[in-house]
Amino acid sequence: MKLPRSSGILLHPTSLPGPFGIGSLGDEAFQFINFLAETGQKAWQVLPLGPTGYGDSPYQCFSAFAGNPLLISLEKLLSEGWLTQSDLRDAPLFPDEFVDYGEVIRYRLPLLRKSFEIFDQKASVDARDRFDVFCAANRHWLEDYALFMAVKGLHGGIAWTRWEPEIAARQPAAVRRLERQLAREIRSYKYAQFQFFRQWNAIRTYCHDRGIKIIGDVPIFVAHDSADVWSFRELFDLEPDGTPRVVAGVPPDYFSATGQLWGNPIYRWDAIAHSGFRWWVERLRTALSVVDVVRLDHFRGFEAFWEVPGRATTAANGRWVKGPGAALFDRLREELGDLPIIAENLGVITAPVEELRNRYQFPGMAILQFAFGTDPQAPDFKPHNYPRNLAVYTGTHDNDTIVGWWNSEGAGDSTRSLEDVEKEKDFVRKYLATDGRDIHWVFIRTVLSSVAKLAVIPLQDVLGLGSEARMNTPSKPTGNWRWRYNPCQLTSEIRARLRDLTSIYDR
Repeated sequence: MKLPRSSGILLHPTSLPGPFGIGSLGDEAFQFINFLAETGQKAWQVLPLGPTGYGDSPYQCFSAFAGNPLLISLEKLLSEGWLTQSDLRDAPLFPDEFVDYGEVIRYRLPLLRKSFEIFDQKASVDARDRFDVFCAANRHWLEDYALFMAVKGLHGGIAWTRWEPEIAARQPAAVRRLERQLAREIRSYKYAQFQFFRQWNAIRTYCHDRGIKIIGDVPIFVAHDSADVWSFRELFDLEPDGTPRVVAGVPPDYFSATGQLWGNPIYRWDAIAHSGFRWWVERLRTALSVVDVVRLDHFRGFEAFWEVPGRATTAANGRWVKGPGAALFDRLREELGDLPIIAENLGVITAPVEELRNRYQFPGMAILQFAFGTDPQAPDFKPHNYPRNLAVYTGTHDNDTIVGWWNSEGAGDSTRSLEDVEKEKDFVRKYLATDGRDIHWVFIRTVLSSVAKLAVIPLQDVLGLGSEARMNTPSKPTGNWRWRYNPCQLTSEIRARLRDLTSIYDR
């Protein structure tokens, strides 16, 4: 894929402002798109949009296909008659600056169920037909997802491996019994997906009308406690009881002396290949019906992945295992045509990984924040080494903000020494000819002025926020994904400055 010269903003919808505790697909999303258009941006990058599970992480979802029901705009449901004014009258006093997921879940999910009851009682024939068409068009994932969530609710939310053995194993008689027993709950989960995708499609259309593309995110791995693993056990390397025999992670590196233990189950690529990579074809087909460009997370894992024993407590003692390589991408291209993919090629990147990426002309990524230290990829992240077909970022959702990183007096969550940190900052001063004032704008100007075809800036960096606005710390299991912005932070001065830089550098 050849990128046009452009720029965009990284912001997950949960970080949007608005009432009811979490960003949603309501008016505030459209106002943010107006901000993108006003400042000349051509891309909105989001994180995975699925229903979050463990740790509220969008990278640990209950489904690789479904949408997050917490993002559904309650105001839109109200305006369409699927909720009443009294339903929203006694909302808790949610914080504006962060998401309290526990309170949000307790408040929103019962309202979605009530909305379903109103729809089921009062919907017109035309509205019911639209719902039925949606269910039929998405049957390949929706049936399994809705059943999984309904059964999970029946069991108080525990992981599927702790359900009765005949249910965990999806024995046909048990599945049929549960489909009858939970028919109402199953239909309710389908309804929530119907509303999510209706609202999301309106967002996407509004973006397209303003020349803005949505960059989505497809993680290579899926959560173990998900409809995907429960429904397709044969495609994952599991023990007879359903627990993972081996799990995914990355080895010790610049950021962690023990590596990162992700815990996701490993694919049985032999079984997936035998099926013609059907599950992966449908996954990418669905993703590209929702977003315009896919950032394929942990691309190097398609060439070789780090496999760790399922009972390990760190990722230190693993091994590299060959992935599907070109066979997968050849099949995806046969089925889907040109693949608008950005390859997240960060980490331990070898020549075979880059050969695979270059074979399909997938743009790679560079992170400016990593350009000045001892990271092995630092030379590639320096702007004077950028190729044109590249997506460059000031930082990502896993980084501290530029201001937070610059003002940090320690090594943070990496393996750097204090001496390394000081050397890094001294090099920044020399390389970027800066004394550190407005350091976030120095970084923004640098990525926008570079030859890289796509420049993406987290909104936190545009706003010049510190570590309090960090979205995720990979080594921290809880308390992530919570940050939200306030619309008053998007001042006229910030809008003008971003618009001018975007124009100056032909973005």
